[in-house]
Amino acid sequence: MSFARARGVLVAMIAVLSSATIAVPAPRPHAGMITGSVTSQPIGHYEFCQSHRDECSVRSRSTTAVRLTEFGWATVRAINASVNHSIAPMTDQDLYGRDEVWAYPADAGDCEDFVLLKRKKLMDQGFSASDLLITVVRKPDGEGHAVLTVRTSEGDYVLDNLEDEVKVWYETPYTYLKRQATFNSGRWVTIENSGDLMVGAVAK
Repeated sequence: MSFARARGVLVAMIAVLSSATIAVPAPRPHAGMITGSVTSQPIGHYEFCQSHRDECSVRSRSTTAVRLTEFGWATVRAINASVNHSIAPMTDQDLYGRDEVWAYPADAGDCEDFVLLKRKKLMDQGFSASDLLITVVRKPDGEGHAVLTVRTSEGDYVLDNLEDEVKVWYETPYTYLKRQATFNSGRWVTIENSGDLMVGAVAK
């Protein structure tokens, strides 16, 4: 990592951690995504699972999302900012010469790679895999994109490589298509209430 990038990471982490005493978000009614039936697994995730089988075979029966502490909220925000500033955005074509390669990035990667690294770092800090869900969305321009959803008792929050601020999902500009299932890290489910984003944003 270059000195300039390392300095940027340090500045981002200090900025987030210095505000760690900010209270965690208050619970928001109906702030969670409503998921539907099992759907297709993205090909990039399928191929990733062939070499990371332990990460794609986590089962959970828990339906209760984690309750964030101040430390947990600070950790989520710090990891989002630090990964955003430590990894250079680069397409799979530029990195590998082909599309849809999901991998842990060393110093460059695309949106899925940012998500994988954030998810791993949060699991290393004790977060459950069932609360850290890779999520596929559509940007306003129609382009596909991936973010990490952190499922909490206060609502579903999104870690995005295009945004250092961690936001509740319906305050982002995206249409939500599908995400990993909470009950099985190798399965995916549809998101049913993405069309209600604006309604939710107005009603909050």
